[in-house]
Parts: sequence; structure tokens; C-alpha cells
Amino acid sequence: MSRINKNVVLALLILTSSAFLLFQLYYYKHYLSAKNAAGLSKSKGSRIGFDSIQWRAVKKFIMLTSNQNVPVFLIDPLMLELIDKNFEQVKNTSYGSTSECKFFCVPRDFTTFALQYHLRKNEEGWFRIAENMGFQCIKIESKDPRLDGIDSLSGTEIPLHYICKLATHAIHLVVFHERSGNYLWHGHLRLKEHLDRKFVPFRKLRFGRYPGAFDRPELQQVTVDGLEVLIPKDPMHFVEEIPHSRFIECRYKEARAFFQQYLDDNTVEAMAFRKSAKELLQLAAKTLNKLGVPFWLSSGTCLGWYRQCNIIPYSKDVDLGIFIQDYKSDIILAFQDAGLPLKHKFGKVEDSLELSFQGKDDVKLDIFFFYEETDHMWNGGTQAKTGKKFKCCFQK
Repeated sequence: MSRINKNVVLALLILTSSAFLLFQLYYYKHYLSAKNAAGLSKSKGSRIGFDSIQWRAVKKFIMLTSNQNVPVFLIDPLMLELIDKNFEQVKNTSYGSTSECKFFCVPRDFTTFALQYHLRKNEEGWFRIAENMGFQCIKIESKDPRLDGIDSLSGTEIPLHYICKLATHAIHLVVFHERSGNYLWHGHLRLKEHLDRKFVPFRKLRFGRYPGAFDRPELQQVTVDGLEVLIPKDPMHFVEEIPHSRFIECRYKEARAFFQQYLDDNTVEAMAFRKSAKELLQLAAKTLNKLGVPFWLSSGTCLGWYRQCNIIPYSKDVDLGIFIQDYKSDIILAFQDAGLPLKHKFGKVEDSLELSFQGKDDVKLDIFFFYEETDHMWNGGTQAKTGKKFKCCFQK
């Protein structure tokens, strides 16, 4: 009798243990694994699917701008980097043929596009359609800095940024404006008092923390995750511009006050010199950019920009500064190939180097090389006639 009871108890224990094990397996499969998958989908760098809010937000925005003939282009740095790394795959992907979301489904708070202002069409119309599609949209405007020097027009406002949110994902549309010099400019994203500062996590925006300027990009159409989008033809050039894109506006009001005290030189000779100097500056910038050499406006050229928003007509040259660690041995050859022969070379690479190139119409380009010390930096100068050397010191 006792033996039968022991067998029954043992069988009941085995049955109970098996049932508990089956329950654990069921719970893991239907609850824990789903929870873990959800957690992974939110982790940095993982991907979410075509059915996500993020994907639907991007798809709806592209459909909206395409149907309304609003030619936006993708400038999201994360997307451009991914596209550039996988460009062969992107190039060989046809519309609607992809089965996996590899680019637009990388988790983030914003997807960023851009629009050239002069190409916008029917703003109120597509704004209204966007809201009918489920987006909540805001527009950030500010005065046009290009008109700051004209009192009667300085209050004119222009659109700078649009932000359209669908549930938890936002589309940031940066408005680029053309500036003289054939470059594109975008303004600072400043929220006005009536705008909701909790609308989206504004601090995470890559564009709008300050005004920015970019080379005008040539665009190309590609298919990304089954969607046709425009992107810069050289995606990484655009991405590499972002850290150096901060734009400092000229002080138009101060310049106007300066010219009220000191009359501007608008003679034919002064106008001709300024034109030649600006052409020389553009050529020098193009040449140094090709070499990957960073530079800045220096000496009289910098003073002219800062004080009077122009090139000083009696300076007779263009001045640039370069850190000596950025010097490259082929700088001279590059300028000669650009049509600017070397006129003078003073000093040595290790001490007080200065290069002078001859531009057209007797306008000279002077490049000063700067040396960094512990608590200051300096550049050398040499008087052409006497050979006397000078050392100009600056705070860092």
C-alpha cells in the first residue's frame, strides 16, 4: 500500500513539473520574447519595420511633397552616411522592390529634409494637406538678414524651418535660401513665445542651432527603402560640411553707421578692385578647399568684412590665414595651376612662412601662416623692400 502511494506521488510530481515547464516555455515564447524584441527595437542602431510610426511618417511626408511637387531633398546626416556606405546596393535598388527597411527604419527622433526657398509651391495648400494626413506642423519664421541693411524692409519675415510630427516621429524640413556667392544659407531655429517648446525634442536637432551655410549641392534621385528621394550627389561632402557650417552674419547696421561717418568709395576704380578681389577670394577658396586646407579671412580682408561688410578698396590685396600644421607642400603648385603665379615667398615652414601670389588686375593674394604657442599664436611678416621681419602675436 505504501509503495503504491509513493508511485502515485512520484507520478504526480513528474506531471506537475512537466506542466510547470510547459507553462514556462509558453510564457517565454509569448511574453518575454516579445518584450525583449520590443526593447531591442528601441536600442540605438537596431532597425524597426515597415509598419512602424517612423516609417509611416517618412513615407507620408515623401508622398505629400511628391504629390504637391515640392522638391525636397534628404540631408539627414545619419541617413546620408548609411546611403554612402551602401551606395552600390542603393544604386541597384528599383522602386518598390525592397523587402527590408534598412535606412529610414534606423531609430531616431527626426528625419531631416531640405527645400530651396525659391522652389517652394503652394505652402498653405500642402501645409493643410499634411494636417489632413495626420501631421501636426509648425512653421518657424524670422526676419530676412539679407535686408538688414535696409531700414524699410528689415522687418520682412521669411520661413526658416518646418517641423511636422506624426505621433512620435517628426520630419524636420530646413529651408535653404540663396545668398550672393552661389551658396545656400539656413537660419537659426528660434522658438517664439507662442510655440510649444515640448512639441518635439528640439535640442536633438542637427540643423538650426545656429545659422548655417553650404555649397549648393548637385542632386541625384535614388531609391531608398522602396521610396524615391533626392540626395546630394556627393553625400559625404555635405555631411563633412555640417561641423564647419556655422554662419556669422555681417554687421550691417554698424557698417551703415560707419559709412555715415566715412563716405564709401564708389569710384570706378574702387568698384573694379572689389570685383577683382572677390573673384580672387573665390578662386583661392576653391583651390584651398580642393586641397582640404582650412583657412580664414585675415588682416585687412577680415577688417573690411567686420567693419564695413565689404572689401576695403585701398587695401590692394586679399589676406588669408592658415595654421602652419595645415601647410601642404603642393599649395604653391596648386595656386600656379589655378593661374596665380608665386610673387614672393618669405620665411620657412618652421618659422614665419608667408606666401604671396599675383592675381589679375594687379590684385595680390597674401597667405599668412600662423604658429601656436602655449598661451598665444603668431604669424611672421617681412617687409618686402628692406627684408625686416615682424612677429604679430594674438590671443588664442
